[in-house]
Amino acid sequence: MQIKDNTILITGGGSGIGRGLAEAFHKEGNHVIIAGRRKSVLDEVAAANPGMSAEVLDIDSAEATKAFATSLIAKYPKLNAVLHNAGIMRNEKLADGNAEDAEAMIATNLLGPIRLNSALLPHLLKQPSATVMTVTSGLAYVPLAMTPTYCATKAAIHSYTQSLRFQLRDTGVQVIEIIPPYVQTELMGDRQKNDPAAMPLADYLHDTFAILRDQPDVEEVVIDRVKPLRFAAENGDYANFFHIFNERMVAARPNG
Repeated sequence: MQIKDNTILITGGGSGIGRGLAEAFHKEGNHVIIAGRRKSVLDEVAAANPGMSAEVLDIDSAEATKAFATSLIAKYPKLNAVLHNAGIMRNEKLADGNAEDAEAMIATNLLGPIRLNSALLPHLLKQPSATVMTVTSGLAYVPLAMTPTYCATKAAIHSYTQSLRFQLRDTGVQVIEIIPPYVQTELMGDRQKNDPAAMPLADYLHDTFAILRDQPDVEEVVIDRVKPLRFAAENGDYANFFHIFNERMVAARPNG
């Protein structure tokens, strides 16, 4: 993608990876629009980055998402990029028989970007060039068993992204998948934010944005830290890797 002079919508732009990438794109000379549920948080980020815009979006609602897209295009007609970053992650004990957390994660992590893409693509296809970016996870490739639905939604978005890229191959819309490792964010609360086993957020943002800046034709943003997960199947020892990875995580989170 071109790294400058875009009008970019970033969902989940109020914190964590979303905010970090929003600020990085903002510094490069793009008009960044952050979106999310919490207006006060969005306004705080926008105030800290003069020129950045903020819009409230209830990504779980099909009707709200469609209305949001219509309003967004009218307000920002130069919109030519979207970064689907909004997501929630929760531990689940599947034997409990409670599907509420699963349904919430599917609505936000999977249906949200699919609905928003459906609403925005007709506009993006009219632009001279445009970009759709999806944030998946290393866990799309090797699931963490204690967060099964989260991993399933990220695997689904990976698959969806591949199909989207193929369908748009003869258009001016580039499709990029961004694949984070375990990063120090508030996705799972303060424990993750302060976990020394997680990659520092600033380091992750530096490595990821360097790829976006230096590799304009990139299809997958895979930093070194996430390669063991991303390429576990290709490396030929997936079953053993899956077992060791999950046993290690259970040992690290005995109450998780």
